[in-house]
Amino acid sequence: MSRDPRLTLARPDLAARDLQGLVAAGRYADPRAYACRVAASAIRTAPSAGAEQADQLLFGEIFDVLDEAEGFAWGQARRDGYVGFVALEALGSPSRVTHRVSALRTYAFAAPSIKAPALGPFSLNALVSEVEREGRFVRDASGAWFVERHLAPAGFDFVSDPAAVAERHLETPYLWGGRESLGVDCSGLVLQAMLACGRACPRDTDMQEARFSQNADPQALRRGDLVFWRGHVAMMLDADQIIHANAHHMAVAIEPLNTAIARIEAAGSGEPTSYRRP
Repeated sequence: MSRDPRLTLARPDLAARDLQGLVAAGRYADPRAYACRVAASAIRTAPSAGAEQADQLLFGEIFDVLDEAEGFAWGQARRDGYVGFVALEALGSPSRVTHRVSALRTYAFAAPSIKAPALGPFSLNALVSEVEREGRFVRDASGAWFVERHLAPAGFDFVSDPAAVAERHLETPYLWGGRESLGVDCSGLVLQAMLACGRACPRDTDMQEARFSQNADPQALRRGDLVFWRGHVAMMLDADQIIHANAHHMAVAIEPLNTAIARIEAAGSGEPTSYRRP
């Protein structure tokens, strides 16, 4: 059975040990867990700073590394399953996660003071490991001090409206492979919205379309429904309006669904392939 290479930690010479007997490889090994130690880091398609960014790791997220070469780690993002290359300098030792960032973006500080040198900014859904607190500040295992008001306990206090999360990203610049608050693509916006609601979500549009298999009636769309095109996804804000990160506006934008359908069809990408209800 063929496996999606975007989600399979395997190549002809090396594969994760748990794939032995399922995927052919020259040898098998156990991945080593690392954590992202910068605000966000690209997951690239090749071990080069000039290679395509296919996804991103956010601060605190685990990256299971199987190989290291040329300053890059090859492995798999544990949160969304994406396989690729991450700069080794962006990775460090993992710690037990206690909080996640609940603000759209926030700064941390080098000391428990807003006058201390700022670090970040850190995006929504980044993960924090508390080792100390002082007043209203929480110190992460990396040494960064976060304002507790911008954090939520890991596994608790999720929001319930993914469309509201998407709206918080309005006018965020479009970025291919992006899923941080400073730059996001269409499927990255959906992924971030779902994670903020405590819902697992795959990374790319075709994966999301397959996962959210409940069809929505295009004549009775409601807030939170998803509209898929070939290579694109948008989220309904109501029966008529969508929000989506798109390369036409080069930003997260709100517009009538009918306007988007006409423009995308005129550009040669066809009509929507499906309407889904997550």
